[in-house]
Amino acid sequence: MNTEYDIIDNYGYSNYEYLYKVIDYTIKKLNICNSVFCVIFIDDEEMHKINLSYRGIDRTTDVLSFALNDNKHIETEVNSLGDIFISIPKMISQAKDYNHSEKRELSFLTVHGLLHLLGYDHMNKSDEEIMFNLQKEILDELGI
Repeated sequence: MNTEYDIIDNYGYSNYEYLYKVIDYTIKKLNICNSVFCVIFIDDEEMHKINLSYRGIDRTTDVLSFALNDNKHIETEVNSLGDIFISIPKMISQAKDYNHSEKRELSFLTVHGLLHLLGYDHMNKSDEEIMFNLQKEILDELGI
């Protein structure tokens, strides 16, 4: 089985066809096999609720990843990686703040979220350097 994913647009953001190419490229580059995951677009209000409920942080954020399989030793036929929630309003405002396109920001947040599902993190300087360099490499290779 190949890796399968869904993009669920609960926000009504229609400009994301390119994201399939970004995700497919990342899956291939990282050799992600026999896995499933979802990317879910939501609004700031829903993101705020999720962030407060699961992380105890009383504000919205841009992207949250919920890995379903933190234990890397479990061998199953299909690996359910988890869900990536992206706040579309936050993504749009960050694209403006960083002076780049929505395409670039949404691609970044999606790759960032997927790397979290795969166990990458940025809790210390060394891990941050690895994760952010990989994100940059993927986006650069795609010309984004």
